[in-house]
Amino acid sequence: MAAFDYGAKADPVLFEKPLNGGYHIDIQACLKEGWEMFKQHIGEFVGFTLIIFAVSAICSKMGAFGSIIVSAAAAPFYAGYGIAAFTLLNGKPFQFSDFFRGFNYFLPLFLAGLATGILVSLGFVLLVLPGIYLAVCYMFVALLVIDHRMEFWDAMETSRKVVSKNWFAVFGLAFALFAVNLLGMLALGIGLLVTAPVTACAAAVAYREIFGIHASEW
Repeated sequence: MAAFDYGAKADPVLFEKPLNGGYHIDIQACLKEGWEMFKQHIGEFVGFTLIIFAVSAICSKMGAFGSIIVSAAAAPFYAGYGIAAFTLLNGKPFQFSDFFRGFNYFLPLFLAGLATGILVSLGFVLLVLPGIYLAVCYMFVALLVIDHRMEFWDAMETSRKVVSKNWFAVFGLAFALFAVNLLGMLALGIGLLVTAPVTACAAAVAYREIFGIHASEW
C-alpha cells in the first residue's frame, strides 16, 4: 500500500464472528505473549522506541511545527509496533526496517488519528464518560488499517462496533496496558523502553484473539 492511498472498505463478512459470536480477552495471556515477543527481540524493540523518543524530543524544541510532526507520525510509529507483532505472531522473519512500514499507511492512519483525537476530546468535554467510551472503542483502529488496508472511517466504525459488543472486557485490557505504561513512566520514563513495546505487542495479541490476523504481509 502506498503512503497516500486512502484505503478501501473491508468486506463486513470478515467481522461477523466478533460481531455475532462474541469474544473473550485473557489480559494476563496477552501481556505474557507481548512480553515474550519483546524478550526475543529486545534490541530491535528498544532501538525503535529510542528513535521515537528522539524524534519526540527534537520536535518538542520546534514549537507548533514540531507538534504537528509528532501528531502526524504518532499513528504510523504505533502501527510499526503492530506490524512487528503481526510478523512475529505469524512466525515470519522479522527485520528492524519492518517497524517503519507503518508509514506505508500514512494517510489513513493520519486521518484516523486526527478523527479519533477530535471525537475523543469532544467526548471528554461532554462529561468525560463519552470520551472514555470512545477511547476504548477506537483501540484497534490502527491495527485494522494495516491488517485490512482499510480507509480510516471504516476502520473506526468497525473497531467501535466490535468493541461495543464486549466493551468492559476491552476496557479492562486498555486499563491494564495504561497501568503498565504508567509504571514505566514512574521509573524515570526509562521503563517505557520496555513497557511501550510490550503493551503494543499485547494489544496486537488481543487483536488476533478478537479479529484474527487477515493479511500475510504488511
